Amino acid sequence: MNLALTITGLALAWAAINGNFSPLNLLFGAAIGLLTSLLLRRWIAHPRVMRRLRRIVSLALLFFWELNVSAVRVAIIVLTPNIRSALRPGIVAFPLSLTTDREITLLANLITLTPGTLSVDVSEDRRVLYVHVLNLKDRDALIAEIANGFERKVQEVFE
Repeated sequence: MNLALTITGLALAWAAINGNFSPLNLLFGAAIGLLTSLLLRRWIAHPRVMRRLRRIVSLALLFFWELNVSAVRVAIIVLTPNIRSALRPGIVAFPLSLTTDREITLLANLITLTPGTLSVDVSEDRRVLYVHVLNLKDRDALIAEIANGFERKVQEVFE
């Protein structure tokens, strides 16, 4: 049952990517899905891999949520008649609990890709990430938001 669902999902994904839902294309997508499932069945069935995949999906969903919320916030600022009164730019020193280069790089990129924030620099000892914010209302709230959001999810992915 699980294999059939996986193959069906991969066939539909194949058809969606190609933009062609003809029976022949769906059959071809199912064949590719079956071959992929057979080649990767031991790797995919491993519980650690599935747990990590769920964590990656969770991080991606959080990123897309934050992307949309931040885009709306920036749009509101831009559409404000007196934009100078709406802007409160600032640079915040975010204390890192991440230790490896790949974790810090991923966090910095997620912050930079979110509208209204920009990762500026990492301290020499890699304990502080400097973040520029377009509208800084509360420094502590921003640090808590990043720590409980992106940083926690990045830690979970690399556990």
